[in-house]
Amino acid sequence: MHDIRQIRENPAAFDAALSRRGVQDASQALLKLDESRRARIAAAESALAERNAASKLVGKAKASGDEAEFERLRALVADKKAEIARLEEEARAEDEALRDALLSLPNLPLDEIPDGTDEADNVELRRWGSPRDYPFAPKEHFEIAEAMGLMDFAAAAKLSGARFVVLKGALIRLHRALAQFMLDTHVEAHGLTEVWTPVLVRDEAMLGTGQLPKFAEDSYRTENGWWLIPTAEVTLTNLAAGEILDAAALPIRYTAHTQCFRSEAGSAGKDTRGMLRQHQFEKVEMVSVVAPDQGEAELERMTGCAENILKALEIPFRTMVLCTGDMGFGARRTHDIEVWLPGQGAYREISSCSLCGDFQARRMNARYRPQPEAKPEFVHTLNGSGLAVGRALIAVIETYQRADGGIDIPEALKPWMGGKTMIAADGSLA
Repeated sequence: MHDIRQIRENPAAFDAALSRRGVQDASQALLKLDESRRARIAAAESALAERNAASKLVGKAKASGDEAEFERLRALVADKKAEIARLEEEARAEDEALRDALLSLPNLPLDEIPDGTDEADNVELRRWGSPRDYPFAPKEHFEIAEAMGLMDFAAAAKLSGARFVVLKGALIRLHRALAQFMLDTHVEAHGLTEVWTPVLVRDEAMLGTGQLPKFAEDSYRTENGWWLIPTAEVTLTNLAAGEILDAAALPIRYTAHTQCFRSEAGSAGKDTRGMLRQHQFEKVEMVSVVAPDQGEAELERMTGCAENILKALEIPFRTMVLCTGDMGFGARRTHDIEVWLPGQGAYREISSCSLCGDFQARRMNARYRPQPEAKPEFVHTLNGSGLAVGRALIAVIETYQRADGGIDIPEALKPWMGGKTMIAADGSLA
């Protein structure tokens, strides 16, 4: 969320930054609401002063026997009381309208973010590894796994409909091994703290990280008002909500492996084959809570943590800086890591790491004290996939596919696969 005081101080800079995200002249309506709200607050304070002054004179008028003056003052007190109530209610309504307007606006991009409208305008930062040469035509993940009898979309459709999958046997063990490998690497090699959180949250948690109010249709809500999390970013980041942290506690670095749920609103016709885009999936998430001057360095660190997983798996990838038109709602800068999928012959996103600045912290009122007696300031937050487990499974299947229809087990995963070296074409571990 944005600070109305900063907008008031420099509306031109605010409008210029938001215009890069396709929002034009946002400050005009905001400042009009703000001015009206402040005017009503000032009028209410003036009316309160008048009421208090009149109240002090009521007793004197009564004591002096001046009934006319007594009645006039008593009526004035009553009128001012009603005026104050009206002005305060109008100010509350405008304050709520201003807050709703601020909550609906995306974060401001950093100056160095490339301008653009979609993924075609993203800029490559770096790439690692080279796509393999296969002595056969590489297949897509679902062609390989369905032939093994280990990936079943028909069974999932019978249970739940489209964009769900049933995984079986050796394949779900590989999926589980990937998640365990990611968690252990982040904890032991990267120094993150593992956390287990609920997957059902209140409105406030979704509001805090920016899923509400603008993107309600992208998530699932239960009949009793809980939301199914679209990512553990929601729960991990909200652990700081309402807190005033000590500077010595920062940076805080969390990781969690959770089920995630997304409605995929607006994705009709996209990635309908296979398990690349599902309503229910698993992700190992990373969240950092840092002091303001640590944010950009922490983004590089977090991106490196995600990249290290793919390097260990020996899967080629490239890292992109997203343009203004492709960044998420709450981000100031985003690095997407795109993994090479031989079956598709394309790079596809497997991780997105974002610096949010104080955007989420303002929504959550998450603060820290730079010094023991200093005034609290807002922390800065970051989040990133480390990695999307299902997409990592896809990348392993396609990268390590064999001519005979089997899948080799990456060396890094063998300790979590009981030392097995491959999934044979018949679906058995060997």
